[in-house]
Amino acid sequence: MTSADTSHELALVALQSSAQPGELEVIETHMSWVFLLKDQVLKLKKPVRQAFLDFTQLGYREAFCREEVRLNARLAPGIYQGLMALTLVDGRPLLVNEPLVHRSSYVVDWLVHMKRLPRARMLDEAMAHRTVLEGDVDALVRILADFYRTAVPANISPMHHVDRMLQELRLSSRVLLDPRWVVPGAAQAIQQMRTGLALHQAALGIRALSGRIVDGHGDLRPEHVCLLHPPVVIDCIEFSASLRQVDPFDELAFLALECRMAGAGWIGERVMSGCERALGDRPTHTVLQLYTAHRALVRARLSVAHLLDPQPRTPERWMPQAGRYVMHAQMALDALLLNESVEPPESTSSAR
Repeated sequence: MTSADTSHELALVALQSSAQPGELEVIETHMSWVFLLKDQVLKLKKPVRQAFLDFTQLGYREAFCREEVRLNARLAPGIYQGLMALTLVDGRPLLVNEPLVHRSSYVVDWLVHMKRLPRARMLDEAMAHRTVLEGDVDALVRILADFYRTAVPANISPMHHVDRMLQELRLSSRVLLDPRWVVPGAAQAIQQMRTGLALHQAALGIRALSGRIVDGHGDLRPEHVCLLHPPVVIDCIEFSASLRQVDPFDELAFLALECRMAGAGWIGERVMSGCERALGDRPTHTVLQLYTAHRALVRARLSVAHLLDPQPRTPERWMPQAGRYVMHAQMALDALLLNESVEPPESTSSAR
């Protein structure tokens, strides 16, 4: 039998046999191999196991491919085309649309099939080239507000909401304070975050008590937003329901953080204020700063975690990136300290 570790090589052979010269581009991520063609994208999950996911078995990878297609239809309708099977026919690898897979075919692996989006209209690229217009942002607000307004509520208790953030902080502490490296400012930011969660767990708990936690996207970053007409948002978290169970303003604070780090803070601010108006919801300054610091520390942890790979890709990138995230976490925590004594508590009367 063919090992799942060689699936990407077989998929590459199958694609090279049909692609035009120079048309195929291959990108390796932490959890996937992504094959870019002229107008389509195929994504193959790596056979990896981590604390929050298990892709080691073919059945698991197939199930999560199906979840990826199903869940992303919410914010990217028409982009996800379904599944393709990597099969062997007379010993030759062949990619086949799922409806055409013969019952007796030997399926080596499954891939997610997508339409390719225009790179220039991805939000990270558009920010880099300063081509984002206010109308683009307002259209994104409408999409996100409609999504959160109709999202399935998550039955999360106030204690559970805070405990999840504490668990993420423990994971971040374990990685960022690993003695094998030094991340400047990490120890202070982690301690201040721990203190902030202890002092303001009631403010965070109110978000859950008010029914604000929903089955959201889970990874709302600029590189997942495409400014089409209307915009679409791809690559939601499919492998963990708990990581998708979020306060919308946790995700929006994350997007605002990423925009600010890219030098386009006005975009995140406009999305945030637009969603506040559309949803009739305005979290306290305390909650937003805690969400921002929480997300920044998680991203710092994930940056450093690349160095734990047996053969890290672009190893020179991760420590400087982690340092930038820690700096922004510290900025949010400093802003929290400056305002915590003057801010009124959030009302619980406007339940979702």
